[in-house]
Amino acid sequence: MKLNNMLERSQMIKKLQESFFDLLIIGGGASGAGAALDAASRGLKVALVEKNDFAAGTSSRSTKLIHGGVRYLELAVKQRSREQYQLVKDALRERATLLKIAPHLSRPIPLVTPIYSLFGGPYFWTGLKMYDRLAGKRSVGKSKYLSRKKAIKRFPMLKAKGLKGGVLYYDGQFDDARMNVTLIRTAIDYGATALNHIEVIGLIKENTHLSGAKVKDIISEKNFDIKARVIINATGPFCDKIRFMDDPQARSILRASSGIHIVLDKRFSPPHTGLLIPETEDGRVLFLLPWLGHTLVGTTDNPANIEDNPHASEQDIEYLLRHVVKYFNIPVTRQDVLSSWSGLRPLVSDPNFADTAKLSRDHVINISPSGLITLTGGKWTTYRKMAEDVINQAITLGSLTPTHACQSENILLKGSQSYSEDYTQKLVDSFHIDEDIAKHLATSYGTESPQVLQIGAKQHLQRLSKDYPYIEAEILYAIHEELACNAVDILARRMRLAFLNQEVAKEALPLCLKILKETFQWSNEQMQEEEKKFLDYLSL
Repeated sequence: MKLNNMLERSQMIKKLQESFFDLLIIGGGASGAGAALDAASRGLKVALVEKNDFAAGTSSRSTKLIHGGVRYLELAVKQRSREQYQLVKDALRERATLLKIAPHLSRPIPLVTPIYSLFGGPYFWTGLKMYDRLAGKRSVGKSKYLSRKKAIKRFPMLKAKGLKGGVLYYDGQFDDARMNVTLIRTAIDYGATALNHIEVIGLIKENTHLSGAKVKDIISEKNFDIKARVIINATGPFCDKIRFMDDPQARSILRASSGIHIVLDKRFSPPHTGLLIPETEDGRVLFLLPWLGHTLVGTTDNPANIEDNPHASEQDIEYLLRHVVKYFNIPVTRQDVLSSWSGLRPLVSDPNFADTAKLSRDHVINISPSGLITLTGGKWTTYRKMAEDVINQAITLGSLTPTHACQSENILLKGSQSYSEDYTQKLVDSFHIDEDIAKHLATSYGTESPQVLQIGAKQHLQRLSKDYPYIEAEILYAIHEELACNAVDILARRMRLAFLNQEVAKEALPLCLKILKETFQWSNEQMQEEEKKFLDYLSL
């Protein structure tokens, strides 16, 4: 198979340098990628730059749920908040859209809420029925009350002592980092120029109005300018840094909370059902979810400092384990933790709220006197609506002339075209590969899977680890088709191995580095540096 030269880095950098864009989007997470696709599909000339990798921060470290927000609905009722109510309603609509436009990367998931008090059943059942009604025709499954026996059958790990029953409801689940890179690649198909490892180091103004940005290519260490009519700041928790670059006297609009997750073996959850613990000892919400053949546990919601590489502390890991033990009938210890990570959530600042759990997850759009548009807040589920709103603002501010109206609600993301639930079996029949590998490819690449299998020689179909379905060909595909530049890009975000099992990711590192060295002609010194960077990343 001839490798795709369209995505070669040097060509894209040349285009960034020589073109004049309608929009320059800073930030390659969910909101930036969504904005790039929305704008490019309207016929606008779009550039996007990301200082690290696509989804390197918050957008790869979510709870992997596409949801309306059961907790926000509870707040809407308790606080009689129209804002929270509308947030849930919008998110439920977007949940349905995301399941439609990326069926290979997302799917409905049933979740059980265990009830250990006499009054818990009616309370949660009423709330979740309201959740169903808000979803209306876009519902992905009807909630129902479960007897004690049925609750245990659904989630056999539940502690039976004191259990009264449970409530079953439905939300969506997805692979966030894969979704992010798929959005980027779909935007490129529509004409956007998007590149990772490009850092904005300054903003350019003409007559006090923004006209571009000074950037640095982290890989070549070369600086250049990008010119654009409108600049969108979509850098999530780091949005104030760009705002202060524009105006050092600007008032901060952001606070952050940390979301901590751990990954356990698959034996700690049934394969198709999750668990919602509605209130922990300090009032947080906790999820236990089957994810990529493992069990994902998270999240805490604590105030956090904004930093590039937040760590999951031992205290936070112990917090999660303590609650798992409280609700489980099987022992769980620190030795069962295969991986852990921390992610920052951008929250709109409000001095009246001391508790970040009570801050709204709705997004805001801020426009500075010089014309910098900042999009912040929100969550993965509503990324598309956030993108639509900010591009509408950008069109007005820059007097831009799109050739199409917004159509992102109906754009099937790359790999979704002609995808069906039996695609795994089609891969098995066509390529004679193991079923678990076929399933992994189908739910990661969709109908792009044959390109992955055909990208290299037959030896590249070998597994990276005997216990995991990842194969060598995915490394080549990540480099040549998905803009991956280093081992962290590949093993953490194009493949999710570093998120699932850190020890196995270490075992896969030498082969990954070997292929990277052959591709980019790295020196031995560069190899050692990249190895150190990856091992440092795993310490997160």
